[in-house]
Amino acid sequence: MTKKTATKRPATGSLLGLALGDALGFPTEFNDVPSILAKTGPWRQMRLPRPAIVTDDTQMTLALARGIRTATDRGPLTPLRLTRPVREEFVDWYRSPENNRAPGNTCLRACSLLKDPARDWRDASQIGSKGCGANMRVAPIGLVPGWTEEERAGAAQLQSALTHGHPTALAASDLTARAVWLLARGTEVTGLVGLLRSYALDNRTRYHERWLGDLWMRTASDATPQSFMARGWDECLAALDRLTAALKTPSPETDPCLTTGEGWIAEEALATALQCFLLFPDEPLTALRRAACTAGDSDSIACLAGAFAGAHLGAAAWPEDWTSVIEYREDLTAFATLWDA
Repeated sequence: MTKKTATKRPATGSLLGLALGDALGFPTEFNDVPSILAKTGPWRQMRLPRPAIVTDDTQMTLALARGIRTATDRGPLTPLRLTRPVREEFVDWYRSPENNRAPGNTCLRACSLLKDPARDWRDASQIGSKGCGANMRVAPIGLVPGWTEEERAGAAQLQSALTHGHPTALAASDLTARAVWLLARGTEVTGLVGLLRSYALDNRTRYHERWLGDLWMRTASDATPQSFMARGWDECLAALDRLTAALKTPSPETDPCLTTGEGWIAEEALATALQCFLLFPDEPLTALRRAACTAGDSDSIACLAGAFAGAHLGAAAWPEDWTSVIEYREDLTAFATLWDA
């Protein structure tokens, strides 16, 4: 880690930004924009709820973070070493009385099946689901220091596949972690979408068999693992194309869901969150407010926008009067401190 990155503290910025976006979008999810404005007033003046309660997005991010910490404490990263603790953390989340924040059905179904220790995790994976529940929680994989590119990509796709096995969910999680990693390392925002597009093209037919095993065979849609992955990356590339078109003629006062999608599915959550961030790359609170004032999956869009903005700007992005009231602050800052070190 460079001295500049250490000073920036991108993990702190990203994890706190994720939770802040989640809390800001929690009250606006499932509402259309006129209803949100009637409740909050002008979107540029939206206030953080007090207390700042988060959703399953932040809860599952922390579950993944705990699983990563356990895996890395046990030695060099391997698929099995990561799978066991992450699976256990997801099941613990499923059983927790705090799991009462309108969690996604895919996560609930998959975690219910993962409870059985004798079941191969691939038989629990919801192979037909590309909901945003996997990439909303993947930011930690973009923040952990010291992993190779193959480890980061494999881990991002594996954590997705534990619940969301659709190839687009895998690709979107990989791409989301890549965006966080690039921004944490100081990538210029003007080149971010191009770098993500190149990454998607480079990996379009790459299947991480060491991490995923025979997951691809759970679907009858694809003749080869390469065609399975290409299907997912192609949908992500199409979403990046819509994002590029939207940014060519930016319209900050217009609901971004109208151009890049409502975010209920993985590739749309990524593209719309990126749009909110890239409309206001140096105004992180404005980016969060724009993301929370959307007709779609507002908390997931805003939590990803916060993860991107925080990775880009670091810990200084967020005012103390916001971060001091966020739920799970101590847990978030503990992981952030570990990874920023």
